[in-house]
Amino acid sequence: MTDLIDTTEMYLKAILELEEEGITPMRARIAERLDHSGPTVSQTVARMERDGLLVVEDDRRLNFTDEGRLTAIEVMRKHRLAELMLLEIVGLSWEKIHDEACRWEHVMSEEVERKLLERLNNPTHSPFGMPIPGLELLGLPAVVSTPCQPVTEAGPGNFQLCRIGEPVQIDPAFLAQMAGLGLRPGVSVGVSEAGKGWLMTANGAQEGLLLDERYGQHLFISPMAIK
Repeated sequence: MTDLIDTTEMYLKAILELEEEGITPMRARIAERLDHSGPTVSQTVARMERDGLLVVEDDRRLNFTDEGRLTAIEVMRKHRLAELMLLEIVGLSWEKIHDEACRWEHVMSEEVERKLLERLNNPTHSPFGMPIPGLELLGLPAVVSTPCQPVTEAGPGNFQLCRIGEPVQIDPAFLAQMAGLGLRPGVSVGVSEAGKGWLMTANGAQEGLLLDERYGQHLFISPMAIK
């Protein structure tokens, strides 16, 4: 990370990521997600609340204000477009694009966003299968998300790998393993129990990937085809 990182935008994006994964946004979850200390998170959240971006509820849940949600959506949209640009135009390897896009998300203009959307033929999902939010704010149809569930909540069977959550995206070595085994969003996969974890195998492959709770809860699968 460099000084290109905007802390406020980073926190807003982290909260939106938590919402996407069905996790209640709280200061403790942000501290875990960003590896920041509790006092640092509390100070930053307090400042964001004063700035009218967040509301800390009595149960400690963090809720966006209208301005905060709009800003979070715009940052997330830029991030996921940056990932696509880095993969499909720049040619950066899949396991490296997330970290690099964390820099681009803070400096990309709306004009560049529109040019990228045109160049990339109006994509709707990131290279990790995550829907690109806020496209309707740029005059395009909003993305309709495919219902997915984490591997940890699904029984054994055949599925489609829908999305890869942010905690997995930040592990380039694990992503490289996934890529080597043909495990990317949109691929049909088999899931079976393996001891205290799960084995995920791309359909037709002989070798699979062993998942523990830490990774299984952030890999999302669905019996429905991704449109």
